[in-house]
Amino acid sequence: MAVENLPQLAALIESERSALLSEWRRLVRELPSAKPLDTPTLNDHIPEFLGELSVAFRKVLDETIPEQLLDATPLQHGRQRFEDGFDIVEVVAEYNILRGCVHDLAERHGSGLFGRAFHISNRVFDGAIGLAVQTFATRQALEVQRRREEYLAFVAHDLRSPLSAIALAAKVLELKLARPETDTRTAKMLQTLQRNVKAIESLIDKVLKESAHIQTEGGIALDRQSIDLWALVESLTHDLQPVAGSSSTRLVNGVPEEFAAYADASLLTRVFQNLIANAIKYTPRGEVTIGAQLVDGRVECWVADNGEGIPAERIDKIFDKLETDPGKVGGIGLGLAIVKSFVEAHGGTVTVESTVGVGSTFRFTLRGREDKV
Repeated sequence: MAVENLPQLAALIESERSALLSEWRRLVRELPSAKPLDTPTLNDHIPEFLGELSVAFRKVLDETIPEQLLDATPLQHGRQRFEDGFDIVEVVAEYNILRGCVHDLAERHGSGLFGRAFHISNRVFDGAIGLAVQTFATRQALEVQRRREEYLAFVAHDLRSPLSAIALAAKVLELKLARPETDTRTAKMLQTLQRNVKAIESLIDKVLKESAHIQTEGGIALDRQSIDLWALVESLTHDLQPVAGSSSTRLVNGVPEEFAAYADASLLTRVFQNLIANAIKYTPRGEVTIGAQLVDGRVECWVADNGEGIPAERIDKIFDKLETDPGKVGGIGLGLAIVKSFVEAHGGTVTVESTVGVGSTFRFTLRGREDKV
């Protein structure tokens, strides 16, 4: 059949749609992000787009094509391809592959795309590429912004524990040094310290409240290196001792000396900091033990307490973001979500075992040096 006019070309695309899609899928699967996708996901909005292309060929006036595409599939397609893990180059490539398939189809039936047909085809494909890339880039920009805001919320949350330790240490110094016989300048300096600590706490709370809507995702860059785990935990227990002391909680560093872990030191510190601070909160007048061991070549760490324990109905959602204990004030549900996010970034897992009235043990694993990401 010779393709002699636009309506005939439109009819050809409609009748050969299955074969056209099959050839397109075969070629698109060469794109790295397309290889693992099943057929329905890969097809995505392409069948509907072919319908839009055939409608454009049936129209006499191609000036309506850009307006027609504004409410068509490329907008949804660009958003979907972002979720599928494509990059912008792959989004452009799959449309150009389809363009080539349409040209080949026309040639196989006696004619290439020339003149008005060529002009309309390019306007439809170029318009679709522009809209798909625009929505893809918008989603990508929003994701970058969301991750920056989430990182700010995580940092702000993790500042609370060391800041609490500073505030308690300052209070102890004030009680010991701010006496009538003490130098008035020293008393004023301690008051200034307390005032500024409260100001920082207020700023942190503001950041956390404004960031409470953000959802936790991955995408965390790691700077992994060999870490002296005993020294890291010893430093943390020393820094958090003022917080523990105010609750009469004993901190025990049970990590073997000279025990090494391969991890990002900053993120690992924040994991332990959150777990220890959380244990202190639930273990007044009790004991919190931090330990580690090698299991099948991986480092397994734990923070165990003999505190209040966690009710069974809360165990399954305790690592969810914004999940807070209704019986405790001041929590915003970020601490354990941060732990889960950072541990998973290391290729590990985090679990909890708990019995009400007996205590809780949080365990997490770290990938070994030789493990692949």
